[in-house]
Amino acid sequence: MDIGLAVPQFGRFAALPSVLRVAREADSMGFAGLWAGDRLMTPLRPKDRYPGGEFPEAYRVFLDPFAVLSVAASATSSVRLGTSALNACWYPPVVLARSLSTIDHLSGGRLVAGLGLGWSSDEYAAAGVPWRGRGARYDATLDALEAIWGTDPVSFEHELWTIAPSHIEPKPARRPPLYLAGFTEPALRRIGRRADGWLTATLPLSLLTSMWRTVCRSAEEAGRDPAGLRMVLRANPVITDQGSPPRSGTVAQISAYLAAAAEAGVHEIILDLQHTAMSDQHLLDLAGDFKTRLSAAP
Repeated sequence: MDIGLAVPQFGRFAALPSVLRVAREADSMGFAGLWAGDRLMTPLRPKDRYPGGEFPEAYRVFLDPFAVLSVAASATSSVRLGTSALNACWYPPVVLARSLSTIDHLSGGRLVAGLGLGWSSDEYAAAGVPWRGRGARYDATLDALEAIWGTDPVSFEHELWTIAPSHIEPKPARRPPLYLAGFTEPALRRIGRRADGWLTATLPLSLLTSMWRTVCRSAEEAGRDPAGLRMVLRANPVITDQGSPPRSGTVAQISAYLAAAAEAGVHEIILDLQHTAMSDQHLLDLAGDFKTRLSAAP
């Protein structure tokens, strides 16, 4: 199992010194990846319920994922740089492809593209993107990315966008691994049909494995080998002695859940410790503790 870390990006960690320090030390500590998320705003009266319950207060300050990963690329040499996850429909595909290709180019081919649909209709409205029809827009975005990352000249025709035959460079060093988020059956089946992996979260293990079976069945139906897919689980724990794992608890309790998730088939853990750490040093100490425990797990 690989162990990744969320790059500093929001709340008290939304600062250049935090991004640089944590990125450099995560690279030297042997973490497999640094991952950035995607938020636009914190509505005062949100139309949609935040998936984790109450909208985190720390999300009132949230740095741009492309900028954060570019900084992380400049400060590291080997760690992979991933998005978990970009809200793909907010961006015209040529703009999204350019931003991701730039990170891949500047990092020497270390990009992992993680995309999702998002959950907030408020953010869609602010981005000027229709909420209705977002699934079809998402599929068209994926089609356009595949075209743009293919050979030149690139052309793409769709009712939403037209790309006239063009050179679009730089290309990624190789076609980036594409991970998709989602929990509904259509989302899981899309992952099996066309993605390299599934971005998931801390769920009961029985539910996690049931959803993964849906992904794998969809891959088989599409003539793909499910053994080539990866399950990547993002954990956002609050470390406390009075918790309820896996959302909260001690490092030992959360580590036990994550080790069990690895036994159940998870290939990579993304530790997001920004909700619980009080400083850069605290975040790095927690990350090191988790890494030691998980690396020693059978």
